[in-house]
Order: sequence, then structure tokens, then C-alpha cells
Amino acid sequence: MPTITPNLWFDTNAEDAATFYCSVFPNSRIVNVARYPEGAPGPTGEVMTIEFELDGQRFVGINGGPQFTFDEAVSFQITCETQDEVDRYWDALTGDGGAESQCGWCKDRFGLSWQVVPAGMEEVFSDPDPAKAQRAMQAMLGMKKLDLAALRAAAT
Repeated sequence: MPTITPNLWFDTNAEDAATFYCSVFPNSRIVNVARYPEGAPGPTGEVMTIEFELDGQRFVGINGGPQFTFDEAVSFQITCETQDEVDRYWDALTGDGGAESQCGWCKDRFGLSWQVVPAGMEEVFSDPDPAKAQRAMQAMLGMKKLDLAALRAAAT
């Protein structure tokens, strides 16, 4: 089976982004850095691509220039086992120039969108009692960072 590797287009800061992401996610590392050779469309010697792994998931960052930017049409979901984990990822991604959005969505300082969600959330929204699921949904719509305990409490 072929490997699918997300490729992220940055203006000039792919290395900064990869270093940041590796600091946020455990078991992460920079795998390879390729630099623009002489005569290439980028500045000679500057980072062209950087391969990195976030907890085993391979990514490639490319410094391709300002013509493409991230938007919410693509995001990465982080499923967290505990509220402390939700809090840690949320704080890391929204800090230092990142931005909070609604319903567990946020952007990091590089403009990449993330969904930071607690494990077990799907159970709350798929409750056989539609009134419970509706109350949980209404609670979530009022949240930025998700709080599973509050969602469960709203459903009861």
C-alpha cells in the first residue's frame, strides 16, 4: 500500500514550523532537510523541504513562497485521552500567535488549523436519546476549547 504523506506549503518558515511541531508532539523528529541548490527557484542554501515525523506520522514542509496559504478547509485532528492533554495541546497551538476558534478548532502561529478533541466525544453526540445529544451539541457550540466533562454534564 502506498504511503500518504501530508505536504504543507509554507512561505519561508517550514523549518521553524517543523521544529515547533516536533516540540509540541511527543516522539517527534526532523528526518531530513533539503536546501535549494544554485539555479533553483528559491534562494540558494535556504531550506527547500523539510521532512518530519509527529509521533510516527510523516509530514513534509516546503518553502514555496507566499502564493498559497492555509485555510480551514484542511485541518489535523488531535484526539486526546484526557482533559489535561486537551489543555496542553490547545495551549501550545494557540499560544505565541495562534488563535482560538469555535468547537475545538484553533490555528497555530503558522496558520495551520487543528481540531483538539477529547476521546469519548463521539459517544456524547451519538447518544440514543436525541435530547441528550442536542444538549451536548448546544454546549459545544458555546465552547472554544472543548471540555468533555461539561459536554457530558450538559447531556444529562
